[in-house]
Amino acid sequence: MKNRIHQKLLKDCEALVEWYSQKIDNSYQPFYASFDIRDAGFKIGNIDGNIFPAGFNNICQVDKDNAPDLAKSFLSKKFPTAKKILILAEDHLKNMYYWENVISISEMLTDAGYEVAPGMLSDEIGEEVEMTSFSGKTIKVEKIRSEAGKLMTKSFSPDIVVVNNDFSNAYENIDFSKSIMTPARELGWYQRKKHCYFHYYNKLITEFAEIIDEDPWLFNVETKLFNKFDITDDKSRSDLAEQVEQLIGSTKEKYKEHGITEDPYVFIKNNAGTYGLGVVEASSGEDILKWNYKSKKKMKASKGGGGIQEVIIQEGIPSILTQDDATAEPVLYMVGDELVGGFLRTHEKKDSHQSLNSPGAVYKKLCLSDLKVRAEGCVLENVYGWVAKIGLLAITEEARALKL
Repeated sequence: MKNRIHQKLLKDCEALVEWYSQKIDNSYQPFYASFDIRDAGFKIGNIDGNIFPAGFNNICQVDKDNAPDLAKSFLSKKFPTAKKILILAEDHLKNMYYWENVISISEMLTDAGYEVAPGMLSDEIGEEVEMTSFSGKTIKVEKIRSEAGKLMTKSFSPDIVVVNNDFSNAYENIDFSKSIMTPARELGWYQRKKHCYFHYYNKLITEFAEIIDEDPWLFNVETKLFNKFDITDDKSRSDLAEQVEQLIGSTKEKYKEHGITEDPYVFIKNNAGTYGLGVVEASSGEDILKWNYKSKKKMKASKGGGGIQEVIIQEGIPSILTQDDATAEPVLYMVGDELVGGFLRTHEKKDSHQSLNSPGAVYKKLCLSDLKVRAEGCVLENVYGWVAKIGLLAITEEARALKL
């Protein structure tokens, strides 16, 4: 399938680029985003869109070298007078891998010509703390305060705030009203919903498929909202099991239509989830009814401990990709409307059907040059890149709906 799609992408390159340029709305673009891609061989889909990506350290060096120019291009257009940038980081005091990411973002922005200071909203630090990354690098992080609605630190008053905090915690006692923030705080998980993202993604993927004359199902990710989730209630789990059976049944019909012989499955995911928490696989409704203590514990887990009130039922897309005998999936990063880099997420203890975004994942090199194809002077990314770009369009639609 992939070779056929590649040829169609080449053939319809100009039409796709024109469509993308018409769809993208710069006023609603976040500074950056990342997208998890699954390639089943018979289907390629975007299974998650993250607006506050935390893996810039995993991007290959060639792409890191190009990142400052992309950052400068986006920020200078959107915030032409900005010179000082505060990075609003997660309140991670012990995650050394995360600080490797913050250092990479800081270096990208510094190399783009900005004065940069990272900070946290944490009450657990003083005015300043030195964080150490996994590789042994250190970075000074200051405590962020709000003065008359503007975020700043004791020593740094920024022009804009680049947010690297997914706002699972809404920080309701802090006044953000006068801060210029990108991505917008309102896109945080305290109110963002996955089913909205996939609604826009699937709508846009249909338009994309029409341009290259393919069945949209080859790229979409069937997603249903279940908004009466209560892990302790038997009736809730029974209703969930029934809807799981319905989605598996409709997926079986599509499998037959496309000559796919394997059995379909689904994931149950927290509708406002992050970090791979609140994710359970199911191959039937009966699996839901038989959830054991371990499965129930998974479906209670959420960042910040707020519990789970809504879930999505999402078709599972297996991965045919492997790297060093481990199951793999590409993760692509964007700055503005341009791909900036990516990596392969791999997991040697997970099979092709399971979620790889879990403890034990290892990140392997994937440069954008590995994705590029060229036809008559028209450079474009392969289907992975286009699936990521359509994810960005979906995020801009989410922002537009929130009037950000």
